Amino acid sequence: MIERFLEYIAVERRYSPHTLTSYRKDLEDFSLFLLKSEAHQDFDLVDKKIIRNFMVALSEKKIAKRSINRKLSSLRSFYLFLLKIGQVKISPLENIQSLKFYAEKQIPFSEEEMSNQQLPEFHPKKGSFLKELIIETLYQTGMRRAELVNLLLENVDFSKMEMKVIGKGNKARIIPISEKLAVNFRKYLTERNPLKEWEMYFFINPKGKILNDKFVYSTVNYYLSLVTSKKKKSPHILRHSFATHVLEHGAEISKVKMIMGHSSLASTQVYTTANIEQLKKVFNKAHPRAKKNVDL
Repeated sequence: MIERFLEYIAVERRYSPHTLTSYRKDLEDFSLFLLKSEAHQDFDLVDKKIIRNFMVALSEKKIAKRSINRKLSSLRSFYLFLLKIGQVKISPLENIQSLKFYAEKQIPFSEEEMSNQQLPEFHPKKGSFLKELIIETLYQTGMRRAELVNLLLENVDFSKMEMKVIGKGNKARIIPISEKLAVNFRKYLTERNPLKEWEMYFFINPKGKILNDKFVYSTVNYYLSLVTSKKKKSPHILRHSFATHVLEHGAEISKVKMIMGHSSLASTQVYTTANIEQLKKVFNKAHPRAKKNVDL
C-alpha cells in the first residue's frame, strides 16, 4: 500500500524525489513500529491510540518535535489517500494535534562572515570547488537545500540569467542568477561528470551521482564552522542570511517573497526582524538624541 501511495504522489501530485524519500522513510518507520508494538502491519486496524503511542515512542527516542510533526503530516497524507481509494472509512489522524514547540531563533550570518576573503581556500583536486559552489548558490539565491539537490540541468538558463526551481507543493518559481554565479556555474559544468542515470540533475557529486541532503548539510556546516562561532550553521541559515542581507540593502519585500517561494508575505516578514535590530544599532550610535540623556 505504501508503494501505491508513493506512486500516486509521484505521478498525480508530481512530488519531488526528495519528498518521496521523506514520505517513504516516515511510513516505513511507522510500519516497523506497528510490527513491533502491535505484531501486524495492517494500516486498516490503526486507531488514534496507536498513533498516540507512536508519538510517545518517538518522544522517548528524543526525536525532535519538528520531526515528529513531519511524520504525522506524512501519515495524514497517507490516510487521506486510503480514504480516497476506500481502503479505510475514517482516518486515525483525525483530531490528532501536532506537537507545539517554540522554534529556535534563527541568527543569520553577517556579511563579513559570508565574504569570500573569510571563507577558506578550496582545493580543486579534492572536489572542493563543488562544495564552494554549493555554499555560494545557497547564499546567492536563497533556495532550499532540497531545491538545490533536485535542480535540473535544463532549468538553468544562461541566456536569461535565471533558473527555474521546483519548491514546496511542486510549485515552480524563477530565481535570477548573478554574473558571478553564472561564471562559476559554467566552470562547474566543464568539470561535472555524471553517470547516465543522473545526468538530468545540475549538481553531481564526485562519484557522478545526485547530491544527497547529508552531503549538502555537512559541507555547509564544516566550512562555515571555520569562519563563525554561531551554533547553527545549516543550509537554512544561509537562506535566512540571503533574505536578511538583500532586505538590508533595499530589496522590496514582495520581490524577496517571490524569490524565496513563500506562500504569504508574513513568512518573508520574519526576515525583517534583523533589519529592525540593525536600525536600532544605527540609531543608538548616530542619532544625537540617543547619544545623550536629554530631558524633554
